[in-house]
Amino acid sequence: MQGLKPIVSTESPALIFGTTTKLASDLPATDSFLGKNKVPDLQKLFQKADGLPVHLKRGVPDKLLYRTTMALTIGGTIYCLIALYMASQPRNQK
Repeated sequence: MQGLKPIVSTESPALIFGTTTKLASDLPATDSFLGKNKVPDLQKLFQKADGLPVHLKRGVPDKLLYRTTMALTIGGTIYCLIALYMASQPRNQK
């Protein structure tokens, strides 16, 4: 019979390293995750219609991070413009 033949070998390749990997289904339930699932709480927080943009919804830490990012961006832009201005001026030769 001539039909189609599989291009990829169906046999598993030999191990390169001596360790084997564990599948998620092989792990016991106690080892998977011991923390609380925070996703539903965060979904409620981010979907609340309070007029705030999503990047500021978590309060003071988000405001601090946002303002720090803006300050560094503006400061970096000013620094680059000053460096460009200084590079464009000819040097004084004495």
